[in-house]
Amino acid sequence: MDFTVTLYLRHYWKDERLAFPSSTNKSMTFDGRLVKKIWVPDVFFVHSKRSFIHDTTTDNIMLRVFPDGHVLYSLRVTVTAACNMDFSRFPLDSQTCSLELESYAYTDEDLMLYWKNGDESLSTDDRISLSQFLIQKFHTTSRLAFYSSTGWYNRLYINFTLRRHIFFFLLQTYFPATLMVMLSWVSFWIDRRAVPARVSLGITTVLTMSTIITGVNASMPRVSYIKAVDIYLWVSFVFVFLSVLEYAAVNYLTTVQERRDRKVRERLREQSLPCTCGMSHTRTMMLDGMYSEADTDSLAGYTTAPMVPEEREKPGHMAGTLSVSSVSTTTAKKKGLRGLRIIPNTHAIDTYSRMIFPGSYIIFNLIYWSVYC
Repeated sequence: MDFTVTLYLRHYWKDERLAFPSSTNKSMTFDGRLVKKIWVPDVFFVHSKRSFIHDTTTDNIMLRVFPDGHVLYSLRVTVTAACNMDFSRFPLDSQTCSLELESYAYTDEDLMLYWKNGDESLSTDDRISLSQFLIQKFHTTSRLAFYSSTGWYNRLYINFTLRRHIFFFLLQTYFPATLMVMLSWVSFWIDRRAVPARVSLGITTVLTMSTIITGVNASMPRVSYIKAVDIYLWVSFVFVFLSVLEYAAVNYLTTVQERRDRKVRERLREQSLPCTCGMSHTRTMMLDGMYSEADTDSLAGYTTAPMVPEEREKPGHMAGTLSVSSVSTTTAKKKGLRGLRIIPNTHAIDTYSRMIFPGSYIIFNLIYWSVYC
């Protein structure tokens, strides 16, 4: 909330007491030692936090007196002054600051301050460049300032507009945040059964976004309003967080669906074993535990029969009975195939998320950059 400027401050006034007749000298120049012996304007910088006159190798003060009494008083000074900056559009903002000069003791009835040549009174070095800002324009103004205890004073203003360079913040803030959001979308293409891969990817992007937000806020003033960069970072954080919640929903719905399918298969398996009580023209057959589907198709007409005691006692041998009619076999096969469902690797939510998340983020970026640029 402040700025520092180094400038050459030049005062012009006329003091007839300093006039001198001369036919050879156009002016006489003195150093700072004479300043303490004559009257000089008591100009100070309003709202300055720190200021000093350069004194290397001697005091950077010059006093030039002309024969008709005109005086030029110049000094080199560095001032750090307050500037009420508005960061609501940071880092896409422009700041207007002003350096204010005023007489400390003399009111407007005793001393009048004005710019000698208006805006042309200001001149800057073309080689001056700032790391974060682009100096757009300078202009001068003057107004009266009122103090209830002392009266009215002339006040001069040096107004300048600074526009912040955005490329640094694009590299350090916007691009990393955008890449983290895009990285969170990769989980939509990962198999939903790969729980460690998708969970670790989501947690990593969330923690990285938190680090970016913390780093940006650490270098910013503690303001009570929302900045433009906060909107972008927090919306990006919400997108990353929603991608984690999306997989939580996919995992939960997958578990519920598999549980429901398991119950359906068990119910169909129970229905595929019909009761053969009272059926005529049936035969009985003993089976080992391993058999193929072709064997099952050839078992039409066999029914349940009591197991022979001798065979029941044989170790290492699994005996079973099967009763399947020609009609019941076909019906059971159809029901079994109808109940068997191959669960795909991609959930419907993942399919929709592949379109909804990128589309929503692109729309947000279009709105954001159109509003703040």
